[in-house]
Amino acid sequence: MSKCVVLGITGSIAAYKAAEITSRLKKNGVDVRIILTKAGAEFITPLTLETLSANPVVTDMFLRDTPWEVEHISLAKRADAFLVAPATANFIGKYASGIADDMLTTTIMAAVCPVLIAPAMNVNMYDSDANKSNMELLKRRGCMFIEPDEGFLACGDVGKGRLADPAKIVDIVMRALYPKRDLEGIRILVTAGPTREEIDPVRYITNHSSGKMGFCIAQAAARRGADVTLISGPVALKTPDGVKRVDIVSSSELYDAVNSHYNNCDILIMAAAPADFTPSRRAVHKIKKRDLERMSLELLPARDILASMGAKKRERVLIGFAAETENLLENAVLKLEKKHLDMIVANDITAPGAGFQSDTNSVTLILSSGTVKDSGLLSKVGVADWLLDETVDYIASKRQ
Repeated sequence: MSKCVVLGITGSIAAYKAAEITSRLKKNGVDVRIILTKAGAEFITPLTLETLSANPVVTDMFLRDTPWEVEHISLAKRADAFLVAPATANFIGKYASGIADDMLTTTIMAAVCPVLIAPAMNVNMYDSDANKSNMELLKRRGCMFIEPDEGFLACGDVGKGRLADPAKIVDIVMRALYPKRDLEGIRILVTAGPTREEIDPVRYITNHSSGKMGFCIAQAAARRGADVTLISGPVALKTPDGVKRVDIVSSSELYDAVNSHYNNCDILIMAAAPADFTPSRRAVHKIKKRDLERMSLELLPARDILASMGAKKRERVLIGFAAETENLLENAVLKLEKKHLDMIVANDITAPGAGFQSDTNSVTLILSSGTVKDSGLLSKVGVADWLLDETVDYIASKRQ
C-alpha cells in the first residue's frame, strides 16, 4: 500500500511550485492528498492539482463529497506525513498559536504523523522576531522546517525566503516517510546511465538508458544512511541529496572511475548501461558524407567492467543488471555466473511499464544461490528500496 502525504498549499507566489512537488511525489509512488487554502487558490487552480495528484483537492471545510466522514479527521488519520509547501508567515503564526479556522489549520491540528513545513516569504518577514519565535515553538513541538533558499525574491528583495527547491523538499519528505537507517556505515558505489563511444567529433554510439533506475538506487541508499558514490553517464538528472557524483562519458572513462573507487566500496551496484562495442578508431574531423559512397564502421568489444571487478571482488557484494529482450532468465544467469556476481537484476525492457524512459519498473532478482524473486510492477523508487531490502537480507545471511 502506498504512503500518503497530505500537502497543504497556502497563499504565496511560490504556490505554483506545488505542482512540481505533487508530480515528484506521485513519481515516487506517493498518494498525494491536497488541501488548498482560499488564498492559495488565487495562485494555482484546484484543477491543476487534481490533474497531477489524481485526487480531489479540498478547498472548503463545508463542501464534502463524503458526508459520513469528518473530513479533516479522515485526512489527518490517512496521512503518513503532512507537508505544508509553501507555508506563509500567516499560516506559521496561526499553527503556532493553535488557531484552527480553515480546512488546513483544522486538519494539521489533528495530525499525529511527521509534520514538515517549507516557508516562503519576504526576507524581512522571515527574519522577523515574530516569525522566528513561531518557528522555534513549532520546532519544539516536533515540526521539521525545510529551510528556504536565498536569492532574488518575487517582491524584488534579495535574501532568504525563496521556497526550497521542489526536488530537495520531496527528498526530505521521502526520508520522513521511510526512516530506515539500515545502511549506515556501508559504502555503496552505484553506476547509472549510458556511455557514448565517439565515431568522430559529431557522432557517437550510445543506447536508450535514462539513468533513472541508478539514480533512484543512489537516492534510496543515501536516504537509508549509506555513504554513496554515484558514477553517471551523460543524463539530464539532478544529483540526489547526500550523494557524491562522478560524471563520465565513455565506457573507458566508466571503467577508470569504477576501478578508482572500487577499493573504497562495500557494495557495487552496476545499474549503468555501458556500450558493449566501441569504434576501433575515432576520426579527428567530422566524416563527410560527400566523401563516401559507402561507410563501414569497425567495432571492437568494450572492456567488460563488471567482469573485471568480479575477478577481484573479495568480500564485496556485486550486483549487476541485465536488460534483455528475450530469454531473460537464461541470459541473466549466464551473466551472473560469468562475472562472479552475488545477484543480478534481470529486466525485460519490452514489458509494459519497464522501459528505459519509464518511471516504473518490473524486475526479477536472481541470487548466486539460485533464489529467484520478482518485484512486481513498482515505481523505480519502489524497486530501488525493494532491491536494497533484498541486499540487506543477503548481507545478513552471509554473516550467519
